[in-house]
Amino acid sequence: MILEKQLLKFIQAEAEKLSDRHHAYHNSVNLEFERKSKRLLDPGKKVVTLPPHWSEDKKFNPFHVNKNRKKIAHSIAKKILLGTYSPNSPASMKVRKPSGGYRTVSIYQIPDAAVSSLFYHQLLRKNKHRLSSFAYAYRDDRNAHFAIQDISLELGQAPRIFVAEFDFSKFFDNIRHDYLFAQFDENGFSISESERKVIQAFLGPSGKGIPQGTSISLFLANLVCWNLDKKLELAGLRFARYADDTVIWANDYQKINIAYDIIYRFSAETGVAINLEKSEGISLLCPKDHKSEFAQCKDSVDFLGYTLSKEKISIKEKSVLKIKKEISYILYKHLIQPLKSSVLRSLSIPANNKDVDLLRAVSEIRRFLYGDLTDEMISNYINGASNRIFFKGTMSFYPLLNDEMQLRQLDTWLVLAIFKSIKLRKRLLARHGYNRAHSSPFNIRKKDIASTLRRQKDGGKKKLQIPSFFFIYQALRKGLSDMGVEGVMNPKSNMYNY
Repeated sequence: MILEKQLLKFIQAEAEKLSDRHHAYHNSVNLEFERKSKRLLDPGKKVVTLPPHWSEDKKFNPFHVNKNRKKIAHSIAKKILLGTYSPNSPASMKVRKPSGGYRTVSIYQIPDAAVSSLFYHQLLRKNKHRLSSFAYAYRDDRNAHFAIQDISLELGQAPRIFVAEFDFSKFFDNIRHDYLFAQFDENGFSISESERKVIQAFLGPSGKGIPQGTSISLFLANLVCWNLDKKLELAGLRFARYADDTVIWANDYQKINIAYDIIYRFSAETGVAINLEKSEGISLLCPKDHKSEFAQCKDSVDFLGYTLSKEKISIKEKSVLKIKKEISYILYKHLIQPLKSSVLRSLSIPANNKDVDLLRAVSEIRRFLYGDLTDEMISNYINGASNRIFFKGTMSFYPLLNDEMQLRQLDTWLVLAIFKSIKLRKRLLARHGYNRAHSSPFNIRKKDIASTLRRQKDGGKKKLQIPSFFFIYQALRKGLSDMGVEGVMNPKSNMYNY
């Protein structure tokens, strides 16, 4: 059977994806343990845990599923053709939302996740042309960065522009099923009877809500918003929608008020309430130094992980704080934590103008920002000595940045954070009886810290060179010009928790 062969392929892909993920987790735990062992006298035990839901049913275990994939595919295909298929009860997990609070994500058994993925791809392939070109989420021909690029270009073309921003409350939890299925029937979407039954099986009998954590819900989320997109287009409004996150703009105040009405009608029809506390409503976007007769005036809008103004694209402040927090933790665990307690826990003590733990901290910050790229690889690419590199670090989630001042400020902050950590480390070492005041790097002045570390070599290489936000930005800008957005963005951009 064709369906059985398709299911077999998707079950195997899903099982291998999860088994590869578990292997990667196991390797990362082992690598982190080895790194701890090099800097701490007592690194603790190496603990590798299995996901708790694996013990609930064998079909959560990718190794079991992959081994029995043929039997499973045959059984499920038969049920789908008979119209009796129903997914098993999923496990649930709470995921912290960037805006605060938690959302509940369903974890389906691997065969059910494969069914969901298969039907998602089928529905998207048949109906992609029906979706708005301004809907950027959950598609194979659009992504988050396309949305940012389009918004930025549009906002920069007028001296002043009206912007409407709305946030829905528990979007996935409150969508009415009758409204959802009406979109298939009324708006020209192609759906087979078996697809309809599979969708209904995943939605369940409650009458409202789309489960988060299953692929088919991604298509349904775009389907639910089809009418919203169409009405905004017919009103002549420009907008970008990523799932339920929507920014709308217009040169005309009367037009932007129409957007307000469209959003409220959509809320009433779907059963999804507007979050009035988080929704900015209508604002006039104009530069800071421009006077405005409009009460609600701002010079930028936040969308996904970016802040967009008329002049530049920046990393959103909340995202900047997350980046700083991660770097601060890296410095703390390498340079401060082993010396913090009354009993010395550090395995290595700086000597002979060398601090191995500082080298490890700088190397980890570099991996965090650059991925597996070295300074030499980045320099060769910028200078044209090499013609291709692959971006995977944190900065690859922000390939469209052009706020050079922000990046230089981040570089200044990073140098200062390293300098402060070194100074605190010097005091902690002295407390344990190791006076290193006249030894490098503890005797370097603040203004010289970056240049001095850049000159120092380890094994003939300048490994202590402090990573630079601006440096990787230059490579990203060149990559954007050479390869386009998809050539430089992180492959996981659409899954990143901005």
